[in-house]
Order: sequence, then C-alpha cells, then structure tokens
Amino acid sequence: MTTKVIDNKQTKKILEKFEGKKGSLIPILQAVQEKYGYLPEDILRQVSTKTGIPTSQIFGVTTFYAQFRLQPRGKHTVRVCHGTACHVSGAEQLSEAIEFELGIKDKETTEDRLFTLESVACLGCCSLAPVMVVGEHTYGRCSPDKAAKILRKVRKEEGKE
Repeated sequence: MTTKVIDNKQTKKILEKFEGKKGSLIPILQAVQEKYGYLPEDILRQVSTKTGIPTSQIFGVTTFYAQFRLQPRGKHTVRVCHGTACHVSGAEQLSEAIEFELGIKDKETTEDRLFTLESVACLGCCSLAPVMVVGEHTYGRCSPDKAAKILRKVRKEEGKE
C-alpha cells in the first residue's frame, strides 16, 4: 500500500493558524484530516510537539470521536445497512459477500484504497432492504450477487480490474 507524502509546510501552516489558542486540538485535527484524508501518526506526533499536548491525549481524542480516522479511507465508501429490516432481509449475507469480493472486513480499506467497508445501523431505506450504498449511490433489494457485480463495475470504471 502506498502512503501519502506528508507535506510539512502544510502541516506547519495548520499548526501556526492555531498557535496559542486554547481548546484548538479538535480544529487542528479536523484541518489535518481535511488535508490528508486521515490522521497520520507522524503528523499527530508533530501536533503533540508543537502544542505540548501529550500524544496519548491526542490519540484519546482521535479514538473517542467517530469523525476522526487513523487509517486512510478508500475513494468509495461501501455502507451496508444492518438495521432491523435489512437484517431480516439478508444484510449479514450481503456483508459477507462484499467482504469476500473486496478481500476486507468491516471498517477496513482495500489495499489499492479504492473501497472502505462500513456496516451501519440504519440508512433510512427500510422499504428497499437490504441496502448497500457505494459513495452516493444507493442499491436496494441488493443480493450478494448484485453487490459483487456492482463492485466489479466500479472497479472496472476506475481502471482497477
């Protein structure tokens, strides 16, 4: 897996913007995540050094709030609803098929960073159960075979066949 090159100039700009401001850890983390798509560990160590906030405290904040990610995400987020209607309509089998197709488990990202898989409590599409969302596209009454075909199509469109 390739990693993003860390732009220290950009990180310094972010830290300078919040220098001396109390309670700025969350805005700093949000700005870093906006820049890199996640919170790289070496950047968090720079934040710790510059702000004087212990690294352990920074990691505590990043793991407490669901908005923060410590791992890079894929270009396409694949969400599978596991609400009641979807659960009784086969969400578990759907998730298993997607995991098999992508070669990853829930909350993981494919090695090529094309897909990140997330199980969610509800997508609000109960009448379409079971439901899979890929990026901004919702697929209702989604069978394991249909899901695999959709993901292969996305992969092909991205030139990642």
